[in-house]
Amino acid sequence: MRGPQRHVARTLLAAGLVVVAFAGYVAADIADLVPGPLTRDARPSQGQAAGPAQAWAPARVAGDLETGRGVDAAAAQGVIDTFAATPGLGSDYSVLIADADGTVAAERDQENLRQPASTLKTLTAAAAAGSLDMGSTIPTEAYLSQSAGAGAKLTLKGQGDMLLGPGASDPNHVNGRAGLGTLAQETAQVLKARSISKVSLAYDAGKFGSVRSSQGIEANNPGGVYFTPTSAMAVDEGRQRSPQDRDAAPDAAGVYVPHDQDPEGQAARVFAQRLREQGIDLEGEPSAGQAAQADQPLAQVQSAPLIQIMAYMLRTSDNTLAELFGRLTAIKEGKENSPEGAVQAVGQALEREGIKLEGGAHMADCSGLSPGSQVSVTTLAAVQRLACDGRHGRLAPLVEGLSVAGLVGTAANRGRGPASGLARVKTGSLDQVTAMTGNVSRTRGGLLVFAVIVNNPSDMGAAVKAVDTLLSGLPQL
Repeated sequence: MRGPQRHVARTLLAAGLVVVAFAGYVAADIADLVPGPLTRDARPSQGQAAGPAQAWAPARVAGDLETGRGVDAAAAQGVIDTFAATPGLGSDYSVLIADADGTVAAERDQENLRQPASTLKTLTAAAAAGSLDMGSTIPTEAYLSQSAGAGAKLTLKGQGDMLLGPGASDPNHVNGRAGLGTLAQETAQVLKARSISKVSLAYDAGKFGSVRSSQGIEANNPGGVYFTPTSAMAVDEGRQRSPQDRDAAPDAAGVYVPHDQDPEGQAARVFAQRLREQGIDLEGEPSAGQAAQADQPLAQVQSAPLIQIMAYMLRTSDNTLAELFGRLTAIKEGKENSPEGAVQAVGQALEREGIKLEGGAHMADCSGLSPGSQVSVTTLAAVQRLACDGRHGRLAPLVEGLSVAGLVGTAANRGRGPASGLARVKTGSLDQVTAMTGNVSRTRGGLLVFAVIVNNPSDMGAAVKAVDTLLSGLPQL
């Protein structure tokens, strides 16, 4: 085969081999979008669609994969030796190649701790997938309160959906699945049915308390372009891009623009404008407030299911959403509702799956953006092995959401050639870090897992190419 036929064959092989390692995992349970702890009401709000398969939809499980075929240790060592011989790579690196059962075929400094950059997101994803209901959605709600002698008051309450759309709910994208325009339309219908034409508007931003960012994250977030502090709600993560750019590609990766410093207030102002367009007058401007706990929402919209948000997070390497998953996991695990609590919750959830951060390993945050995180390639590869071994089905969303080398996500331009379509990976990049971890369908059958971290290379471009060359050598092992 050549040209498009070979490309299609590899894509089908990836779909039919890589993800099928998850024996016993039932994808239909997730596709049903069953309501869970993040869903207040099982009934969809009026005008809201369930959303078809899309670019960021996770791959589906197809059957059993032969994982027991051993990796040729000598050949694996040869791949590492070629990698190590790269001029400009330096000596501050670790790499590990292992069978799907965890048997190490070859390694170099596998226990040494290094800064992992965004490969750290795989730890957060595994913890969140093991703790949260990945079929659940995140509601954004409108509450109405009235008291004698006072006018009607609406309160917009967010539960963590930072991918709200400014207009109608969009069933075809993750970003904008829940639209403030739809919420305003449904809210206005109820208000008019009750003969209410004028309201004041408050917004409840209390979901995540007052500490929204990990300490030190600003060092790698110049101009606020790589991260929005964790918020109860935000439109397009608070990114300040033009409506034309957002509407043209809502789910686009690599959108590095300044972020609004008041994302909840921004969402409330958008909601206020949409209400006015529906014929509802507002008294003054939106202000911070709190929805009464006993109240029932007047209307609500729902985010995409968490499994789709996780795929979006992993494939675009979205720091904001990685930190959000950490905070949601902290709440679920009963930890402090703070960045520190999120890190503790991730560690607790991973330990429950058999992965313990020890020997000085440390997570400075849940995204890998903050300076100071230190993990080993052993830990990164262990997460991949657990997610692929068929006995930890709850972790399957992690692997289903990874980028596909040569095809999808941040790895679309990585590993082209032999690895194209055969490797599911998470990339990691900082000024002095290039890293990658994932799993690879082998051309002679079976699966392998791998991880590589390079810190402080003298030639970053050469180091990135060396990682790509290493990846290209894995399918033949």
